[in-house]
Amino acid sequence: MDRIFTAISNRIASFAGQPGAFILAFLIVLIWGASGPIFHYSDTWQLVINTGTTIVTFLMVFLIQNSQNRDAAAMQAKLDELIRAVVEARGHFIGIEHKTDKEIQVIRTELEEECADEEEMARKPKSHTYLEQLIRRR
Repeated sequence: MDRIFTAISNRIASFAGQPGAFILAFLIVLIWGASGPIFHYSDTWQLVINTGTTIVTFLMVFLIQNSQNRDAAAMQAKLDELIRAVVEARGHFIGIEHKTDKEIQVIRTELEEECADEEEMARKPKSHTYLEQLIRRR
């Protein structure tokens, strides 16, 4: 089921992002608008476009969310691989996307403070900077 949904959503999302899809939607609205005098701008005539656009919007929300979730998960996997592959990187950052907002904010604050400390250390003589960074990380 997941593979079928992914394949269908990929195709629809790919089509919906093309200029042709915009032109098709624009033509539908243009034809609908031009048909107004024929149907005397009736309630039914208005209901047709309202219902159609509501259904399309409702379905597209799920397709867009699916696409964004998949893209975000792929990006996290790539970043995790980079963290894992870089020797100097700290592995405890892998998987932090599963933490709460408060936990992530604490991590961000600590990183910002650490960066400020490193900027201050960069102004010190170079011989001590590297050793101080190593000591601080351990």
